[in-house]
Amino acid sequence: MSKVNELIKKLCPNGVKFYRIKDVAKVTIGEFVHKNKQSDDSPYPVYNGGTSNTGFYDEFNNDGHKVIISARGANAGFINRVEGKYWAGNSCYTININDESQLNWNYLYQYLKNNQTILLGVQQTGSIPAISKKQVEEFKIAIPPIEVQEEIVKILDKFGELEAELEAELEARKSQYEFWRGKLLNNTNNYIKLGELCSIKTGSKPKEILEDGTVEYINAGTTNSGYTIESNAKGDCVTTPSRGQGGIGFVGYQINDFWCGPLCYQIRSMSEKLSNRYLYYFMSANSNYIIGLKHEGGVPAVNVKELQEMPICVPTVEEQQKIVNILDRFDKLNNDITVGLPAEIELRRKQYEYYRNKLLSFEELSVSE
Repeated sequence: MSKVNELIKKLCPNGVKFYRIKDVAKVTIGEFVHKNKQSDDSPYPVYNGGTSNTGFYDEFNNDGHKVIISARGANAGFINRVEGKYWAGNSCYTININDESQLNWNYLYQYLKNNQTILLGVQQTGSIPAISKKQVEEFKIAIPPIEVQEEIVKILDKFGELEAELEAELEARKSQYEFWRGKLLNNTNNYIKLGELCSIKTGSKPKEILEDGTVEYINAGTTNSGYTIESNAKGDCVTTPSRGQGGIGFVGYQINDFWCGPLCYQIRSMSEKLSNRYLYYFMSANSNYIIGLKHEGGVPAVNVKELQEMPICVPTVEEQQKIVNILDRFDKLNNDITVGLPAEIELRRKQYEYYRNKLLSFEELSVSE
């Protein structure tokens, strides 16, 4: 930071010039390539309107260090950067810098990423959200001397590298967790059908759905569907959607009392042989079994009678508690944003965003200067 400040004080003490993107770069739109022509075995990534590549292709239409922007779709305005050969689709803008001795491509990426919310906020509404080529070309960026740009990039890339290392470690921990979960939850041949041990019920629609509150409304999704004033189901309960487009196979665990919706199964042990927390871990680890029960006609759904046939591995209650204790510790380390790696990643991300905003906020040089 001190070196950046010294450079700014020396090279641009009165502010820096702002330029429209079209004054310093050429913005191009890519070409359509059909999904059936793409293959995982092809060498070049295909970028379109999303936040990551959509596949791979045998040809490329761009090469080098480029900043790209999603042109259409829900993520229109999303900023990304690409190194090397790639195929830009017809929903992908590529920014080609005119003179890289005056504008560092990574600096351009960091500057635009820092202002991504502005681009996302100017999406043209309609059947498909979009931002126009003109909106991209007219967007103004602060361009300090190249020495300042390069020093800023060094600092921000270090933050990015540290965050990437932590995320890679978290992924390794999650793989470790899944391995041990599978090993711990299938350590006996004592399988009993779910319906022999548990009650499976659906709920009802509440009178009023709130945007905020303490009583969660659980229905067909992978997150709550809002909040209610009162509850209709007790806590210590496993939930899974009975029907819907995106949630089939998701398994949740409700600690507190909640409102169970009409598209949600609440599953509760009726036997001293099975703990609900253990049941949650077992069903989560075997979510593919539930997905396999899905009936596709119209709205995807899982029949309760078929769900009752799901075989549950049931060790002794003492062994279940040991397994729950181990998996609870793993779960907290991997998912609790107040402790462990998730907390550290969140802290680093906030630091990164803070310093990026601080480093990329410049006074505009007045025209007279």
